[in-house]
Amino acid sequence: MTRVRPATSLATALLALGAAVSMPAAARFQFADVTDRIGVRFVHNTGAFGKKYLPETMGSGVGLLDVDGDGWQDLLFVNGTRWPGRSGAATTARLYRSNGRGGFSDATAGSGLDVPLYGMGVAAADYDNDGQVDVLITAVGQSRLFRNAGGGKFVDVTDRLGLGGRSAFSTSALWFDYDRDGLLDLVICNYVRWTPETDVFCSTDGRTKAYCTPEAYPGSTLWLFRNTGGTFKDVTAAAGLLDPTSKALGVTMIDYDRDGWPDLFVANDTQPNKLYRNKGNGTFTETAVHAGLAFSEDGRARAGMGTDAADYDNSGVPSFVVTNFWGEGMGLYKPGEQGQYEDRAPGSDVGRVTRYTLGFGCFFFDVDLDGLLDLLVVNGHIDDTVAGGKGRVTYAEPPHLFRNAGGGRLVDVAQEVGAAFAAPKVGRGVAFGDLDLDGDLDVVVTTNGSAARVYRNDLEGTSRSVRLTLRGTRSNRDAIGARMRARVGPTWLTRDVRTGSSYLSQSEVPVTFGLGDQTALDELVIEWPNSGRETIKSLAAGTAYTITEGKGITAQRRLGRP
Repeated sequence: MTRVRPATSLATALLALGAAVSMPAAARFQFADVTDRIGVRFVHNTGAFGKKYLPETMGSGVGLLDVDGDGWQDLLFVNGTRWPGRSGAATTARLYRSNGRGGFSDATAGSGLDVPLYGMGVAAADYDNDGQVDVLITAVGQSRLFRNAGGGKFVDVTDRLGLGGRSAFSTSALWFDYDRDGLLDLVICNYVRWTPETDVFCSTDGRTKAYCTPEAYPGSTLWLFRNTGGTFKDVTAAAGLLDPTSKALGVTMIDYDRDGWPDLFVANDTQPNKLYRNKGNGTFTETAVHAGLAFSEDGRARAGMGTDAADYDNSGVPSFVVTNFWGEGMGLYKPGEQGQYEDRAPGSDVGRVTRYTLGFGCFFFDVDLDGLLDLLVVNGHIDDTVAGGKGRVTYAEPPHLFRNAGGGRLVDVAQEVGAAFAAPKVGRGVAFGDLDLDGDLDVVVTTNGSAARVYRNDLEGTSRSVRLTLRGTRSNRDAIGARMRARVGPTWLTRDVRTGSSYLSQSEVPVTFGLGDQTALDELVIEWPNSGRETIKSLAAGTAYTITEGKGITAQRRLGRP
């Protein structure tokens, strides 16, 4: 395998300590619950009616995507629905379009996305390079691909493009150009082989039905579909990804060995995690055990739920995070000197704090714009009967927000940044984006069987940022897979353009660089998937830029509260 290159210079070693850009000491932030104020009224439907079907515990995700190309992120909430044979109104996904002033309107009716299905996850990208973002919704049953036809309308192209006739318990998904031909390919994770007809009677007392654990069902392979330009072709087996033992819930794309080819990391529930290294010839090699990412520190497969990967310590090399079950603790895998990863959560605040919560969605993002990526995790148990019966175990659980203090140290400040945000909830999906285009990153959380919440980031002080949207020409239009290295003073920050990550959810594709109190991003180096490097000098703080492959800056606008 190609190993992660260890630090070889003093400069790189110093960066590995986690240097932040210059940050004003007075900078603070709060998360304000603005859900009702901005017009979001989504409540998740589990479809539960007493049979205790496994999917009812898993929740659904949320996607942040710019449906109409106006530069403002819209919200798509995935939803469950009634089970076959049950009476009552069918529920669908809900699309909320931004009005460009910080508010949202429900635009679901007539959008083409208002199709009843037991939805789980969402992945959005411009798969046909026509300038409009398309939507995949994963489901229990048949997942559906919707092409953006413009004007807020979507057309179901699942069968036409060769994705139909595939029923599974599908979960997270992502778009990426694994063969670097300029067309986005699709990965869909599948959990276990479950249907209402094969449901197993699980019980703690031998009489009363309970929700089963994943051990009750066999696993199921993920799928890789290659975009041929006219249809999608199932290349799972040919690419070396066929694995019917997996029970995949989370997936993230990352070029972990920095060879220019996008790799895949998969979080598995009760099975070893998988790291698929892209060999650059259309095939992958599974290398998680060798890389140290498959198991916990003591060699156990944990209940992997959500996952993300990013350069949170500004070392130039990504680290991985995986949320797990109550009592297991989160995995925080950092690269070691020999190119193999070590779980640094045990013995740290991350391991201590997460040991007695059940984590789902998670991601790295720069919440305070200091140039260091912070970590957010939402939690919630899978069974409401646990409340009051097992000491510290509760159904609704508070989230974690680990602020990056530098030097690789993450400190949970969730209880300090807003009572509504810190309140216990049955968290599942979570995504981030700059919903009001004021320069900082807001958060959207979904809950199982309850209301979604939107939290506006109110960042005080003089911290600034630059927002970057890349447009591919030779590369895929969304520039998925592009790597950006930004110099802010003496510090280099590394970010990738990606879809996927978290749990069943997708954060916005544009990338925000926190600058602290610096007035500009001094230098930006873009490594495009299909055309080499491009360097741009001096990008002003407080500005959103569009950069087009081979053309440089093609649009810009000032950031500020609407």
